[in-house]
Amino acid sequence: MQILPGGGATLLLLLGLLFGAFAVRSALRLRRVLRLVRHGEHTEGRCAERRTVDRGPGMENRYATEYVFTFRTPDGRDIEFTDTAPGPFGFQPGAPVRVSYDPAAPSTHATVAGPGAWGPVLLPAAFAAGLGVFALGLLYGFVAVRGWV
Repeated sequence: MQILPGGGATLLLLLGLLFGAFAVRSALRLRRVLRLVRHGEHTEGRCAERRTVDRGPGMENRYATEYVFTFRTPDGRDIEFTDTAPGPFGFQPGAPVRVSYDPAAPSTHATVAGPGAWGPVLLPAAFAAGLGVFALGLLYGFVAVRGWV
């Protein structure tokens, strides 16, 4: 009994497209972070909080460390944001950080990526590259099973 029409070829296609979508998402995040580092406004901020977040039962890494950063815009607004993987050892609360942000949307487009904290660049780059290669392999497998190569 076949569950999917086309059997294994369809499964390879669906998995290739799924992993490809995650690779594209990571590449878009990487592009946004690099654009902020190169063209965004830069200011000094602080690590406001380091907290442990429960992702729920059944997750391999159930607990994750989340870093909350804060900075002040030139017009006096205090902005708070979270950023992923700020560095190999993280930050202690109160530690100064360099913040790059988009003045048009500082609360949604901010990062601590840059000198001393390349985690927000390396993590999406690794995901985009790794998942992209895996997706291409699955899609090549689909093409090979269909006999198109």
